[in-house]
Amino acid sequence: MAVGESPTADTDVLVVGAGPAGLATALQAHAHDATVRVVDRREHRVRPSRAMMLHARALEGLRPLGVTDELLDRADTTPEARIHLGRRIVEARLGHADLPDTAFPHLTLVRQADVEDVLWHALQARGVPVDWGVEFRGLGTEGGGAQELPDGPVYAELQAVYGGHQAHRSRFLVGCDGQSSTVRNLIGAPWRGGPYGVEAVMADLELDGPLDPGLLHVAVGQAGLVFLFALGEGATWRMLATRPAVPPPDARFGQLGPPVPEDEVARLVGESGLGAAVREVRWSAQVPLQHRIAGTFGNDPIFLAGDAAHAHSPAGGQGMNNGILDALNLGWKLGFASTAGRPLPELLETYGQERRLAARRVLALTHVIFFGEASPHPAARLARGILPVLAPAMPLLLRQRWLTSKGIRLLAQPFVHYRNSAISRDGTPRSGRWPRPGERLPDAPASVDGRPVRLHELTAAPGVHLLLERDAGSGALGAVPAPAGAGRVPLLHLHRLTSHPGRGVVAVRPDGYVGFRCGEADPAQLRGWLRLVGAARD
Repeated sequence: MAVGESPTADTDVLVVGAGPAGLATALQAHAHDATVRVVDRREHRVRPSRAMMLHARALEGLRPLGVTDELLDRADTTPEARIHLGRRIVEARLGHADLPDTAFPHLTLVRQADVEDVLWHALQARGVPVDWGVEFRGLGTEGGGAQELPDGPVYAELQAVYGGHQAHRSRFLVGCDGQSSTVRNLIGAPWRGGPYGVEAVMADLELDGPLDPGLLHVAVGQAGLVFLFALGEGATWRMLATRPAVPPPDARFGQLGPPVPEDEVARLVGESGLGAAVREVRWSAQVPLQHRIAGTFGNDPIFLAGDAAHAHSPAGGQGMNNGILDALNLGWKLGFASTAGRPLPELLETYGQERRLAARRVLALTHVIFFGEASPHPAARLARGILPVLAPAMPLLLRQRWLTSKGIRLLAQPFVHYRNSAISRDGTPRSGRWPRPGERLPDAPASVDGRPVRLHELTAAPGVHLLLERDAGSGALGAVPAPAGAGRVPLLHLHRLTSHPGRGVVAVRPDGYVGFRCGEADPAQLRGWLRLVGAARD
């Protein structure tokens, strides 16, 4: 809905931008007791998808928010691919990889539009407003006029599409407003990187030719790769291809550009080696591409997430996933900071410390993959030209499940950790039986009172989860303070693992990473960490 003239409104968090990162930020912050509003300058909620894939780490992080079942219902979790290498077609099965430490051991093909729809419906069910056709214009003051970058409440100036003006006061503002972010420009964050020399072409197509239906088709040629997903929104097939960049004069990076001439779409398909011909182009767009990262992801009270903070090529399907992981990291911190009753500067500073380093690593990964997929560099063209020669060996390689599993695991970002974060703490004595603080908690079998469970099943609820080893003293339980959100939803959960001998304790953050571990369940050390992250009142 759009807003007209209205008095100042109050929330803990105002999210600018209702893409996957913005909606996930709102959902995570609300789940951790913040009041939230989302605004987006788009008049209409539904738009063509740019992303087509979720990876295990994003699904794991979304699971406590109660949306993964609906996402998986809309997804293909057992995808099969046909890789076209000249005249040879090689089959690849991309589901059910050998990944025992996750509940999602597969590639998950799902439209961005479906991800946004599921997150939006979850917010609607929780009463969180998402207002369409409302643009963030800048900062004001309580009495009107321009506002310098604040260190207190944020007064946002909003403009509805049909002329209505509104001022909105919030404790925090999160810019999830894309690669041309107004919020990023407002805080003066450097936008480091540059454009790619190639651009993406996306199109929804009806094709004629001997293509197996319902599968992912990938054509490898010297000019680059062409992908056909059986996930078209206006037709059977969604094509993703690349070509030398021809940016229009008004190109906005990260936005869908003008339609691509039908003869150009037909040329890309015809030269791909797919053996198909275009019967009809239902929709198309050119998409300028760049590789950039913001010099800062913000500071209290204004933050950046998703495409406003980093821009990737589509290689590896990382963009939407990385934005969601930003949201899951930031959202719980904003929720706890909104309800702690005291400043939590150290907690809020860790968002940029943790996620900017993660984004740099992901950007490096996508840069390497994209070089191989689409670069016009002679070395990349030579490598793509050699692949058809190696086609006879490809079926043998792809039948090695360990190799496929390694690739699927890599795309799920196993290299991302927060070991050096200020909120990753080892207690005394240290416990070597659990992942280091700052590392992801793997999904593993356990038991509680003799009942078999998986660790990610135990932690599939918002809040901090305390895992007590079997012989941990009961005094630790009485020393745990009440959670900050106890008045509405319990945000501190205790689980005694009868399957794990020892006297220690592990604290798992709301985004699934270990925050604290100790070889003894010492109440004072545990209380200190819980206070540090705002999970408990004084």
